[in-house]
Amino acid sequence: MWESVYYYRKKEKREQHFNQDVLIYGATPAGITAAITLRKNGYSVRIAECSRFIGGMTTSGLGATDLGAEQAIGGLARQFYNEIANYYGMDKCVRFEPHVAERIFRTWLQEQEIDVQTEQFIESAVLENQSIQQVRMTDGTTYEAKQFIDASYEGDLLAHAGVEYIVGREAGTVYKEIYNGVQFGTQHHKFESFIDPYKEEGNPSSGLLYGISEDNVTEHNGSGDHRIQAYNFRICLTKDQKVAFPKPNGYERNHYALLLRYIKAGHWDAMKLHTPLMNGKTDLNNHGAFSTDFIGMNYAFPDANYETREELYQKHVTYVAGLLYFLANDEEVPSVIQEEVRQWGLASDEFIDTDNWPRQLYIREARRMIGEYVMTEHHALQRIFCEKPIAVASFHMDSHHCRRVVVNGRVMNEGDIQIPVKPFMIDLRALLPKKEHCVNLVVPVCLSASHIAYGSIRMEPIFMMLGQVAGTAVATAIRESKPVQDISYEQLKQQLIEQGHIVEWDESFVDDPLRRMEETFGGK
Repeated sequence: MWESVYYYRKKEKREQHFNQDVLIYGATPAGITAAITLRKNGYSVRIAECSRFIGGMTTSGLGATDLGAEQAIGGLARQFYNEIANYYGMDKCVRFEPHVAERIFRTWLQEQEIDVQTEQFIESAVLENQSIQQVRMTDGTTYEAKQFIDASYEGDLLAHAGVEYIVGREAGTVYKEIYNGVQFGTQHHKFESFIDPYKEEGNPSSGLLYGISEDNVTEHNGSGDHRIQAYNFRICLTKDQKVAFPKPNGYERNHYALLLRYIKAGHWDAMKLHTPLMNGKTDLNNHGAFSTDFIGMNYAFPDANYETREELYQKHVTYVAGLLYFLANDEEVPSVIQEEVRQWGLASDEFIDTDNWPRQLYIREARRMIGEYVMTEHHALQRIFCEKPIAVASFHMDSHHCRRVVVNGRVMNEGDIQIPVKPFMIDLRALLPKKEHCVNLVVPVCLSASHIAYGSIRMEPIFMMLGQVAGTAVATAIRESKPVQDISYEQLKQQLIEQGHIVEWDESFVDDPLRRMEETFGGK
């Protein structure tokens, strides 16, 4: 029985009230670095987290770090990776086991005596004069604070606070971008052969194979829509002390009929992006035309209620676990593939309390705030340079596929983008809501960026750094008794530099974007 869940519906009413200088929603890496920063500045802070766990994707299987340019990493993010390296007795290490990352984060939280309240789902937020006064959870718990940070992957606090946001892909015309919106013609993760999409090959009246949208494709490249890039789980696998891939509840063999057809056409790459970690473990990510990404099945997730999110979460668990079970056991899968997959299993010493299954669904993109300033591909491609830089992003612009459709009688994936970038600066204002919406909230994860710019920024090391920025910004706002939009940028910048943070890219640094993209290719 799978114990990994998203929504804890049986949570008893607590009716507790907490008062602190800053309430952080989300024990993601951004939430943790924000909390550490605030405590080091002498402010009281509490984290409210929807799951029972800490660390987000960094502690949930994403051990093959999407690093980008190494010299762009500073502050607490650099400290984290230094401690990873120290643990393994190495000079450098950015590929780690999940439990090691969790140990480091827990030690940080314990050293700073930071309280993390788990199983907390927002029910409402009370605002007065565009200032959040209190946040109430579904179990009755309330949090009162001077400043708030939304460090969640979903952007739930910003939504409840009435902050403007978008879900989906903007049309290219919105910000004059060429890589946003609908994207056909990708060179990556595409079907390499003409694969018939119908249950009975050549017979459209027989219906489509599972996972193929019935959309009648009429859009041109660059058209905007509501779709978001696919979610999956990052699976920690091993050949030693392994747990055989289990048959998940709700397993449906026909969900992999398209994959079987693709395999029989001579293509086998579903487990290719299988990045080695430490101690014989790996981080399995999506790769190729049909893999662990549950394409087109997450559109409702960002704005869904918690019960619906739980249903979608379990569908993702069933799909990804079912894929591994199918490849290892189905009688029609070629024996050479079965033998390869059966060498591997879930790591028996990871995620003990969730049957060795990763706890965090990889929510690559959900809500994105529309704030005072919007990061776009023009920043990533260095056509525009921001005026208030606070961190450096450097991973390639990366969107996974958003849908699977039929075009001219063949199945096609749509939405994948992989564009190399040079390191570029992120503007402070992209973390801030418009002043008319909220004056005491900072958003380091679901920040203000277009779909394609977010595809570069959305990496865990960047979130760690933006969390540190958020913590420093709200500390400054409390100290200056000002809305976050009115704090002194120069003072903030100086504080970040003193914390060892990389605010701007130094051209003396050495970086090769094309080489980096080749090394990390596959789409993280």
